[in-house]
Amino acid sequence: MEMHLNDMEVRVLGCLIEKELTTPEYYPLTLNALTNACNQKSNRDPVLTLEEVEVVRALDSLKFKQLALLSAEGGRVPKYRHTLVEKLRLDPPELAVLAELLLRGPQTVGELRTRGERMHPFPDLAAVEEVLGELMARTPPLVMRLPRQQGRKESRHAHLFAGEPELDTAELTPSPEAARLKVMAENERIAKLEEEVADLRGEVVELRRLVDEFKSQFE
Repeated sequence: MEMHLNDMEVRVLGCLIEKELTTPEYYPLTLNALTNACNQKSNRDPVLTLEEVEVVRALDSLKFKQLALLSAEGGRVPKYRHTLVEKLRLDPPELAVLAELLLRGPQTVGELRTRGERMHPFPDLAAVEEVLGELMARTPPLVMRLPRQQGRKESRHAHLFAGEPELDTAELTPSPEAARLKVMAENERIAKLEEEVADLRGEVVELRRLVDEFKSQFE
């Protein structure tokens, strides 16, 4: 994505999408309802504690980036909604997948299907994979597939509204084989012995120099 959202903007945008799909009767959202949604303990990773002023700043930034606006349906109380349908032509399945990624971070296809069920029913994993494929094929892409982590059978997917996520290279590096660990330990032991021998040789040279100096005093 060309626009890089911060953590608060990501959370606010994810909540606006989620509440539109799960509780349309209460959508668009008031500032109080949106703040409560941002601070929910369920379906959130990480759990945040945002103040209303922080949510307002995030909303102002999202409005500037044309991703949210003040709804005309607000009446006497201001209400807010996202603009992803108009701006990016996203349909409910795509919105559900994006909401999950925005609210909980990188996830596998299976996790997205299970967790996204509350916003849009996916008949099988293939349906989720199809949606992910469409989101990855956009220009610019909205989602990317992450390299498979060590010890995981499946790759995870991440949204790109905040740029590409930083990868933990330690998790991506496969564990060395038992034989390699043994060789590494032996090499380390040999290197340590060579270092000790070099130190001893240096001490012997120094002792010889001192002995020669001592002898020279009696010549």
